[in-house]
Amino acid sequence: MTAKRCKDCGPESKRPAPFPGPRCASHHRVVKKARKEAAHASWVLKTYGLKEGQYDLLKASQNGTCAICRVATGKTKKLAVDHSHATGFVRGLCCGKCNILIGVARDDPEFFDRAAAYLRNPPALEVIGEVKPE
Repeated sequence: MTAKRCKDCGPESKRPAPFPGPRCASHHRVVKKARKEAAHASWVLKTYGLKEGQYDLLKASQNGTCAICRVATGKTKKLAVDHSHATGFVRGLCCGKCNILIGVARDDPEFFDRAAAYLRNPPALEVIGEVKPE
């Protein structure tokens, strides 16, 4: 019995093909990544109405980072599509933490104004002064 050869490498290849297809490890990774991208594109179309390329266009317009924290890049986990629950319109792409933060704030912009004021001028400073744990 002859060993399976990768169908993408060609008949002259001696690389083993242990993955479905049959494919070698390198070509299996390429196919797996393409399937994952296609599934994501299909999901954002069905869920948010973003057509092919619009997710990437939006991400590029945000310099490839989360619209809020500007730290997360979506390389490990794709950025979430943030949308208004009231209108359904897409607002931008956020990391998971920032997207949850918006949900906790119940889409209320004044929440963030109050939070910023709180961080700039904590009420404890005025009431008890600067106190640190020992």
